Amino acid sequence: MKVETFTLERWMSTWETVAKFDIAESGIHPLTTRELLDFLPADDRQAVEDKLLDLRLGYTEARGTARLRADLAATYNGVDPDQILVTTGAIEANYLLVNSLLEAGDHVVSVFPAYQQLYSVAKAIGCDISLWNIVEDGGNFRFDLDELERLVKPETKMILINTPNNPTGALLSDDELKRIYRLAESVDAWVLSDEAYRWLDIPGGEPLAAPMRDLGPRAISVGTFSKPFGLPGLRIGWLAATEEIVKACWSARDYVSLAPGGLSDFLASVALREREKIMKRNQDIMRQNLDYAEGWFAKHSELASWNVPRGGLLALMKYNVDLPSDRVANTLAQDYSVMLAPGSTFGYEGNLRIGIGQAPDIFAEGLERTAQCLERLTLQQTAGVGSR
Repeated sequence: MKVETFTLERWMSTWETVAKFDIAESGIHPLTTRELLDFLPADDRQAVEDKLLDLRLGYTEARGTARLRADLAATYNGVDPDQILVTTGAIEANYLLVNSLLEAGDHVVSVFPAYQQLYSVAKAIGCDISLWNIVEDGGNFRFDLDELERLVKPETKMILINTPNNPTGALLSDDELKRIYRLAESVDAWVLSDEAYRWLDIPGGEPLAAPMRDLGPRAISVGTFSKPFGLPGLRIGWLAATEEIVKACWSARDYVSLAPGGLSDFLASVALREREKIMKRNQDIMRQNLDYAEGWFAKHSELASWNVPRGGLLALMKYNVDLPSDRVANTLAQDYSVMLAPGSTFGYEGNLRIGIGQAPDIFAEGLERTAQCLERLTLQQTAGVGSR
């Protein structure tokens, strides 16, 4: 199987260890191990530290530890630990599901734009892909369910969704998820819901819908500790599905990563049990960055505008200089040490992806440097310098 180049990841890998002000960051500002353990009640802290330090560094349970799977299962309705598979990030969960459930020639509907993996792996298998385009409506992005109904066929095998959406910040409601599930059920299709931004409600905004897995046996939810917990370095994700699907993905994973890391599994379990405190910390970061962004976009309306995300951490920034997004993004990274991902990697030229999960001081400085860059590019273009 030959998969097309993952353009966003290739661009990110070029700059993420070089640029100092990463405001394209797709997750919440990462925690240190000390910060994670600081969330523990004082009476538990020492016992957990001792257990962590005494943890033998051998192979762990291939499905994920029983404790972590039980804790994850409890975040859904009617799901038991045997319906959870712990994976190496959400990216492995999506990869295993698509490879285990689909074959060449199968018809698949995928939301677009989205994290490229969702549709590129199915495409590489040889599936027939119909893209379900998120629509821009009055400066905001939304899912058009009438269009989805037109795209789904009697032979459709899977509907791939991502809510809150990366990169637009669009959101599906509980009623919309139920409508999607009924549609999938009517043609015996699976719904794979990438829920990487679960628990990341926008401060003061509408609450996120319940996970897709709660709706029935044809619903699959994928989650991660990277985005909402600020723990991307653990490389821990999971999928919630029927036991039959979990077994199929587990068998496929025997040839890929075999098992999650024991240290990561342990720390993920600590994070999940302390998630209310972690989510409060996240809300504080998001609120500060949203407030700063609101002032910045009002001040620099001649340079750029954005759609405020309805959920999650991501949005598209539309800039007003007439240059390709990869050129603008590369100039920002090289000359201003700022990362804003080119919209072209999502099929949205003329835009940059911005994230509101970064540390507030880095976020603020990144936006100020972005203004300097866009002002310079605007002046150069007005003067006819370097435009093409």
